[in-house]
Amino acid sequence: MKFDQIKELKDEKFRRLTRVRKGTFSKMVNILRKADGLNKSKSGRKNKLNLKEQLLLVLEYLREYCTYFHIGQNYGISESSAYKAVKWVEDTLVKHPNFALPSRKTLMKSDMNYEVVLIDATESPIERLKKTKILLFKKEEKVYTKNSNSGRQANAQRTMYRFF
Repeated sequence: MKFDQIKELKDEKFRRLTRVRKGTFSKMVNILRKADGLNKSKSGRKNKLNLKEQLLLVLEYLREYCTYFHIGQNYGISESSAYKAVKWVEDTLVKHPNFALPSRKTLMKSDMNYEVVLIDATESPIERLKKTKILLFKKEEKVYTKNSNSGRQANAQRTMYRFF
């Protein structure tokens, strides 16, 4: 999906698609533009995607959490290029003070009281018969010779079960 296709959407639909408002999106692009200008060198191959499309790629990755191969195919780039774009945009935005989360020390020093809710997400075993129980009810079979065909039919009705 290209940025040209969604730039004319209303704020509500733009937010539904990207999970950020247009104002926040433009702030993110400005931060990326400044960081790109600092790291820009004249040599090397240029990116196939501009900064807005790279940011849109990252927002799509974070929203849908699909594979880099899938996103790369949507934007016409390789899987490794999609990974590099996501990694660079995430690192750049996290380093900026507007998008950085407060550290643990600053949270502990603040006067706010936080309410913590713990959710138990432990695994619970599936209730089904285990393989060992199947072995407990094993049929006992007798050995027969070639000529004892009639004996098999008579003994087939009298099967015995062994319990360990």
